[in-house]
Amino acid sequence: MKPIQVGLLGIGTVGSGVFNVLRRNQQEIRRRAGRAIAITMVADLDVARAQSLVGPDTQVVSDARAVIANPEIAIVIELIGGYGIARKLVLEAIEAGKHVVTANKALLAVHGTEIFAAAHRRGVMVAFEAAVAGGIPIIKALREGLTANRIQWVAGIINGTTNFILSEMRDKGLDFAAALKDAQTLGYAEADPTFDIEGVDAAHKVTLMSAIAFGIPVQFDKAYVEGITQLAAQDIRYAEQLGYRIKLLGIAKRREGDAIRHTRDGIELRVHPSLVPAKRLIANVEGAMNAVMVQGDAVGTTLYYGKGAGSEPTASAVIADLVDITRLHTADAAHRVPHLAFQPDAMSDLPVLPMGEVVTSYYLRLRVADQAGVLAKVTGILAQADISIDAVLQREADEVGGEGSTQTDVIILTHDCVEARMNAALAQMQALPTVLAPIVRIRKEELA
Repeated sequence: MKPIQVGLLGIGTVGSGVFNVLRRNQQEIRRRAGRAIAITMVADLDVARAQSLVGPDTQVVSDARAVIANPEIAIVIELIGGYGIARKLVLEAIEAGKHVVTANKALLAVHGTEIFAAAHRRGVMVAFEAAVAGGIPIIKALREGLTANRIQWVAGIINGTTNFILSEMRDKGLDFAAALKDAQTLGYAEADPTFDIEGVDAAHKVTLMSAIAFGIPVQFDKAYVEGITQLAAQDIRYAEQLGYRIKLLGIAKRREGDAIRHTRDGIELRVHPSLVPAKRLIANVEGAMNAVMVQGDAVGTTLYYGKGAGSEPTASAVIADLVDITRLHTADAAHRVPHLAFQPDAMSDLPVLPMGEVVTSYYLRLRVADQAGVLAKVTGILAQADISIDAVLQREADEVGGEGSTQTDVIILTHDCVEARMNAALAQMQALPTVLAPIVRIRKEELA
């Protein structure tokens, strides 16, 4: 049987990895796919560089549309990135009847509904394993391996840059700025790291996982996104003393309504720093590694761990998608695995809940005057708001401000409550004259 022909749009770090791994492991891949897979055409603006990477047997062009127009090309791999031209090219490839493989989480998180609908109409596949957690096969696990389960929640360390920074802050006692500089020096962070450190990259990924886990449309615009730029080294140290580690988590959680708490059914979709018990495996994921936990009603808790980025780890996921498409290339479209795991006419209309309706627990750090009665006032406000306290840690004044200091830190861990109630309590506590600085609030996830 003739090889299935593939066109590659963009041959940067991941693209070159795809080409190299496909060539190196071609016999193994052919045995699994049932036929050979060959990248026969590449589009890249730097034609000379691209040609030097792929050799003389692969055609290189500067115009991506020439790849899409080639009738011999059955699958188009989009590795350009971004929302703009990538969206146009993916939609054009779909309209031309090509299957698409992409690692572009930003594109799918924002325009996925449009893209998947177009692919469904044309009867082609859009595969995106590489868009979330690099080489970890989390999309396939959610979409196929856990298909018997009612997924209850997904929580992941899905951005290696921020995890590296948090590891440096914890291990070396660095502040955020110093840890970021180290990450940039070592190549873990871009010159402009905004998408990573502000949580946007993780939000793109958890948006896709939420759609597959719960059968809802991709709704990036409804995700709550908070990065790590405001984290202080002392909070990482205090968390450690309390038996927790701070991780930037992407969380998607199914929430059943609760009449007592006056909450409704819906999906929590959020990215923010979280205290995680140090005894959890995911709390011990260090450096630039990724990990995703999934809780299903039948299987319980499962954990997926590995490299979340890099040339060949990401290429591994891209090629897995190529193999899947090759196997199903001639299958009736109705018999393929749906893009978002659920049949298009069976998607749920469960709402993504605003952050004020989220239920979680909290770490609070208050810089207060070192005088009698302060703690009683703070805990009184929490009690009036019906917020239960789990633990309190009060530092000695000289530990915080040096000998003779007149201020100290009070750290409070709470039990679960609705975020809106916590917001109201925080406003009251902040107004106390004995609270001397903005209160630090970090959410806490037990992941039990």
